[in-house]
Amino acid sequence: MTFKKLSIVIPAYNEGPTIHLILEKIDAVKVIQNLEKEIIVVDDCSSDNTVERLQAYSQSHAHQKIQLIQHNKNQGKGAALHTGIKHATGDIVVIQDADLEYDPQEYNILVKPILDNFADVVYGSRFIGGKPHRILFFWHSIGNKILTFLSNAMTNLNLTDMETCYKVFRREIIQSLDLKEKRFGFEPEVTSKVARIKGIRIYEVGISYFGRTFEEGKKIGWRDGFRAIYCILKYR
Repeated sequence: MTFKKLSIVIPAYNEGPTIHLILEKIDAVKVIQNLEKEIIVVDDCSSDNTVERLQAYSQSHAHQKIQLIQHNKNQGKGAALHTGIKHATGDIVVIQDADLEYDPQEYNILVKPILDNFADVVYGSRFIGGKPHRILFFWHSIGNKILTFLSNAMTNLNLTDMETCYKVFRREIIQSLDLKEKRFGFEPEVTSKVARIKGIRIYEVGISYFGRTFEEGKKIGWRDGFRAIYCILKYR
């Protein structure tokens, strides 16, 4: 199969300080095999200047084609991803957060297993490969490991980072899933449903991670951790 386009789906909620910066980083990436970049930003009814910053950026970077989709009410990250995935037309789909925690320069190592026809799905792991990562919260780290362990026990996978943002899919695979979770339950749900596909080839690659604090805009909390456990059990 010949791959021609990479769809980059960006859910955004109150990311005014960083939305233009992540788009600049994406613009600087030259994707291997000259894949065309399709950028889909789904604004989940932000209450700050996210949309205005995005529109101003688009006007000054006319060469960078950006599709903006706006929710008329806040629904959650998962719902924004559902919308973006539905509108994706690329051969490969990558999920990108609107903050600066994940580096778009790593798209090439993420998509390579698919381009080489080894993988159908690729997860970027923050815990393998010796990549740099910011040292932050001990209990968040433990929580991630517990959620990954529980997810693996239900799916019979051996992932090291189920909760990672960087998930890459062949488009026909991700669009074939009936996804329900509207918040951060997206991660365990999509993992469970992908794992059930007969003959699916899932790979992991090491990525760097530049985490942020709650003061810097991090949104996930302990309630989302309990919801993730519920989703792991629900979709097992």
